[in-house]
Amino acid sequence: MENNRRNFLKMTGLTGLGLAAHFLPAYAGNTEELDRIKEQAGRVPPKQRFNMSGYAAPKLETVRIGFVGIGNRGYGAVERMIRIEGVQVKALCDLRPERVKAAQQLVEGAGHHPVLYSGDAEAWKKLCERDDLDLIYILTPWALHTSIAVFSMNHGKHVCVEVPAAKSLEECWHLVEASERTKKHCMMTENCCYDFSEMLTLNMARQGYFGEIIHCEGGYIHNLQDLMFSKEHFYQMWELEEATKRTGNLYPTHGLGPLCQLLNINRGDRMDYLVSMSSNDFVTGALAAKLAASDSFYTPYAGRHFNGTMNTSTIRTVHGKTILVQFDVSSPRPYSRIQLVSGTKGAALKYPEPARYATGHEWLPLEEYKALEEKYTPPIVRRIGESAKKIGDHGGMDFIMDWRTIDCLRNGLPLDQNVYDAALWSSVAPLSVWSVANRSNSIDVPDFTAGSWEKNAPVDISMEQGGNTKILL
Repeated sequence: MENNRRNFLKMTGLTGLGLAAHFLPAYAGNTEELDRIKEQAGRVPPKQRFNMSGYAAPKLETVRIGFVGIGNRGYGAVERMIRIEGVQVKALCDLRPERVKAAQQLVEGAGHHPVLYSGDAEAWKKLCERDDLDLIYILTPWALHTSIAVFSMNHGKHVCVEVPAAKSLEECWHLVEASERTKKHCMMTENCCYDFSEMLTLNMARQGYFGEIIHCEGGYIHNLQDLMFSKEHFYQMWELEEATKRTGNLYPTHGLGPLCQLLNINRGDRMDYLVSMSSNDFVTGALAAKLAASDSFYTPYAGRHFNGTMNTSTIRTVHGKTILVQFDVSSPRPYSRIQLVSGTKGAALKYPEPARYATGHEWLPLEEYKALEEKYTPPIVRRIGESAKKIGDHGGMDFIMDWRTIDCLRNGLPLDQNVYDAALWSSVAPLSVWSVANRSNSIDVPDFTAGSWEKNAPVDISMEQGGNTKILL
């Protein structure tokens, strides 16, 4: 019987990687990376140097910013920041000189006079080494996020870094270690946490509308094929390249971030383990072959492995809550982040819009939404919501995120997202890669808070402090 038991554990992969080699045709990477993911997921968290959850850095009357990466997202971030009181754009960096010059023209019109860095793949280091910057805003391709963020913190700067903040579990731990050691904020700019519907739902949850939240669903369903195969949109086709390297939930944070705030993840509960499954690729590879047949530019992509069309990952928390997160950037489906919240007293579902709410067997009539909105709209939306909509960028949520970050820094308040959120939400991607490669066996989720999740306070959107930073229209 003992031999049968050992054979069963081996066959099911429950003794580590087990027979993972037989499962790897669906995986584009190498077995050594899978070994590292498994090892890092199961490691005992190092002793926490300093708890960055709830940490309030010294006030900054003026926040002096350096931007690294002036591409699709970078130019928009620069444009938003010059609309916020107390901001000085002191430095701009991009590998392409024309992108830096375009941003320079934008900010000089608003009275900023930045130093420019370009033309060198490591020019960003010179920017980060400056002693007249408080915040580095990182908007580069994914592979550079962690190295620039850690370098910046090591040189005394707070960090805002685009999603995902890290690609590997090692990088997640590097971010945590650097932030705790330097006492510098490392905020992943997960803008979906500041969407109007998500903030309304969070405020409703804080006031008990849903009772105890049991289950949530999120995702990133967004057909990006035209952009991924565009010769101009992503510099050097970097996002398409990312799709060739791993199979899993490669972009989880847009759907996941708001749900983690609702469930008080890292602040009273934590993720325990994860299971992930990916379909085959039914779209991207076929499109690459079709384009290559008529345009030699795409020949290097014909015949390559691409991430599966749909990934579904499920997460269980220590307190028995569950989260489902999906990822699909190739199917011809309407855009959705799902945003389903299910509690003991009520439920919410954002997509398809308009959002709906329920306290029984049926969704409430849409005309009742206005009454809920009037009652539960959070203070930050009442304060700057209309201005944010006028400024734009994803309907205004990007501006709310940036304004809120600057307002917290200027008033010496904790940020809504900290380094543990950045690490945890980003870690779902490599963890899903391991699970997919191992026939969807479960894998432990690291505790980046080293146990402090049990006492950390939930995210506070009451704005009882701060909120005095003006918008420059």
